[in-house]
Amino acid sequence: MSSSLHPMLNVAIKAARAAGSIINRAALDIESVRVAQKQVNDFVTEVDRAAEEAIISTLLTAYPGHGILAEESDQEHGAKNSDYVWIIDPLDGTTNFIHGFPVYCVSIALAFKGKIEHAVVYDPTRNDLFTSTRGRGAFLNERRIRVSKRTQLKDCLVSTGFPFRPGDNFRAYMRMFSEITQRTAGVRRPGAAALDLAYVAAGYCDGFFETGLSIWDVAAGSLLVTEAGGLIGNFTGEADFLEQRECLAGNPRAYGQLVSILGKYSKFATTENKMLVDQEAKTDNDSEITD
Repeated sequence: MSSSLHPMLNVAIKAARAAGSIINRAALDIESVRVAQKQVNDFVTEVDRAAEEAIISTLLTAYPGHGILAEESDQEHGAKNSDYVWIIDPLDGTTNFIHGFPVYCVSIALAFKGKIEHAVVYDPTRNDLFTSTRGRGAFLNERRIRVSKRTQLKDCLVSTGFPFRPGDNFRAYMRMFSEITQRTAGVRRPGAAALDLAYVAAGYCDGFFETGLSIWDVAAGSLLVTEAGGLIGNFTGEADFLEQRECLAGNPRAYGQLVSILGKYSKFATTENKMLVDQEAKTDNDSEITD
């Protein structure tokens, strides 16, 4: 831990590394990890829970007066009415993890009065540590990172996440996917949203979009993106997105162009835009029937 970092960020780093150690040990023998299914295509393991317990223990030992919002325990811990709330995803990318696909991470953010102030995204497979404190920039392994400088969407690489939850509108997503694919240099689906956002912050990807995400998926990554000079919000470009289950991020130029494409698919889109999407869907269905 660095003496130059904010004490709260140092504690978050300690917690993330503790969780990462648990994950790495378990990764050596994936076949023995017990897996439970929360819902269709949504899994939780004993490793998720052990990592979460390690994080909570580390945070509350240092700051017993803080609150904690954690994914796997599905409840708040610590002080219930604190202005400080830690937002935790102990293993983002569980499906990747249980298949031995090495793209997953630990995500920890600290919100003060609802605003994210500190963030850690830790990739234990690569020992990559993404950190940020509001107003102090974003870093990867203590090296300053910035979003990419690409200005034309045709040159951009965009990451996404496929819908997999019951009730997700897969047809609408495929129309989004089709539009983005035809306008960019490529689309990737790594499978861990927190890491996707960290990669936007580092300039590895120029943009990212996904629906259905929870606050613990995006809290830490959102600060990394903005502190690296990027923009993040919902599909219409509104910045107050953390609990809207709709996330779009990118470098400033890519972000603006992605909003112009994805805005009409937002649940906050204008009635006119929603009618346009419905008409496009009807046209697609009619074409399928004709074919």
